[in-house]
Amino acid sequence: MTQAAFLALDWGTTNLRAWTVDADGAPLAHREFPLGVSRLKPGEAAAIFRDTVRPALEAQRLPALITGMAGSNIGWKEVAYVDCPADAKALAARISLIDGEDPRVGIVPGLRGQGIGGPDVMRGEETQLIGWLAQDAARRQGTHLVCHPGTHAKWAVVTDGRIERFVTAMTGELFAVLTQHSVLKGAEGDADGPAFEQGLEAAGDGGALAARLFTARARVVGGGGLKPEEVRAYLSGLLIGADVATTPGLLGVKSDTPIALVGDGRLCAQYKRALDHAGVAAEVYDGEAAVLAGLHALFKEGALQ
Repeated sequence: MTQAAFLALDWGTTNLRAWTVDADGAPLAHREFPLGVSRLKPGEAAAIFRDTVRPALEAQRLPALITGMAGSNIGWKEVAYVDCPADAKALAARISLIDGEDPRVGIVPGLRGQGIGGPDVMRGEETQLIGWLAQDAARRQGTHLVCHPGTHAKWAVVTDGRIERFVTAMTGELFAVLTQHSVLKGAEGDADGPAFEQGLEAAGDGGALAARLFTARARVVGGGGLKPEEVRAYLSGLLIGADVATTPGLLGVKSDTPIALVGDGRLCAQYKRALDHAGVAAEVYDGEAAVLAGLHALFKEGALQ
């Protein structure tokens, strides 16, 4: 029977995912909990980990490696960022161990880089990036542009196995705010509907976004043929289209740089539609598999030693 080598956790803002993982990086057991750090009381993380997570996976005797918002100022323990450029070895060297935990429990640091007009940061996505690189040796050669779609979408340049620089776009959060709290909110509808393509067209080159956004209202009340229940899909296409059109250019990558989309399947599919619309090729990769590969890569680098 295959033995587990360590307990892997992706501890985010709203949810916690955990796996027992063998020495080769294969998951043996998996559980999910609605116990993201935003749902916990101050100081509650340690008890949740010991009393809920470990027993659920029969992992009381395994060392544990945690990525995500558990290392933030609202998580279990705030862990300092590592500056770009960084690779798996640099991140593993800065794992922060939790005092008093036996077996050892370590939290992966986030990354900090120079963004647009100031610093930019990520927590959790760096582990996916390291995992994506670890999954195929060819990805650790040359330069790639990797996008992680989400509430705060990350676009990162990786070169020869190092995360060189990145930019965050608040695309998903803008969508949530606009569709819930603004004059642009419409009836509930499918964010992947046919009006998504109209939104991509409306995004154009991504410039003057504030002006383009108002077209979502004008097309409904001004006879533009958009139904209230199509507003969500239209705005989704417009925002993602603008992100795709503008953000890669902020990183200064060449037009022929390979693009990878790593993360949630539905969001990656939307970004791929936008890139296809722009005539840009991209490949989609599973985010959960990348997280696991990243935690395993850091474990192999001696993160818990």
